[in-house]
Amino acid sequence: MNMPRITLPDGETVPAYGQGTWHMGESRGRFAEEAAALKLGIELGITLIDTAEMYGSGVAEEIVAEAAQGRRDELFIVSKVLPYNASRNGTIEACENSLKRLKTDRIDLYLLHWRGSHPFAETLAGFERLQRDGKIRHHGASNFDRGDMEEWVKLSNGKSVASNQILYNLTRRGPEWEVIPWCRERNISVMAYSPIEQGRMLGHKALAETGARHGATAAQVALAWLLRQDGTIVIPKATRQEHVRENLGALDLTLTDQDLADLDRAFPPPKGRTSLGML
Repeated sequence: MNMPRITLPDGETVPAYGQGTWHMGESRGRFAEEAAALKLGIELGITLIDTAEMYGSGVAEEIVAEAAQGRRDELFIVSKVLPYNASRNGTIEACENSLKRLKTDRIDLYLLHWRGSHPFAETLAGFERLQRDGKIRHHGASNFDRGDMEEWVKLSNGKSVASNQILYNLTRRGPEWEVIPWCRERNISVMAYSPIEQGRMLGHKALAETGARHGATAAQVALAWLLRQDGTIVIPKATRQEHVRENLGALDLTLTDQDLADLDRAFPPPKGRTSLGML
């Protein structure tokens, strides 16, 4: 397996393929199974893990801690602060709570989960304090459209934003019109969440036909389509070990020009500006 990497604005390289944890931690009875899936991913070389204080009301972070035992220094951990916690002091407190649940001394990339009522300057001040104290290494945004990003980078030290995590997949191509090109011009990574639309897109004929040409599954085609794009980090969630292995197969799939043309016909790119989707 050749793990693709992308470069953050400060020059650090990180994996372009990670493990998502949204909806993990919602059933205590599945804790061990979900931790085992993440742990297998780590053993297979998927060392970027995305989580948030919101997921499972913090339990997803505890699952990450369980899977990461003894391997923390190999990992790039992403977590997020909820908007209503995102005052300066609230951001610091939320991060410290996440650190306890994650059983680590630092978060590699800390994001504002979506825009709320607290001014961006307050959240950024919290991020800067956490960065100075070594509790986070990079900071960024999630669910930000171009206008939000422009507002953020105008702030003092706002240009140090490392990533924007957005809903982006073959069925949700709206961000290609505006926010993705804007981020690419500034070397801000785009993190694509729900890359297979929580499984809803997998019955699409075009994915099956493309996959059949390569002996690949629909999920592998959808992931490979995202992975071929510069500056994009893809974070599928898999709660079962067989899905971890299946998704990882996307790294060995190279889509042809014909494949891409067929997928463009089946999932047309945007013809104008649309509001940023959220799940």
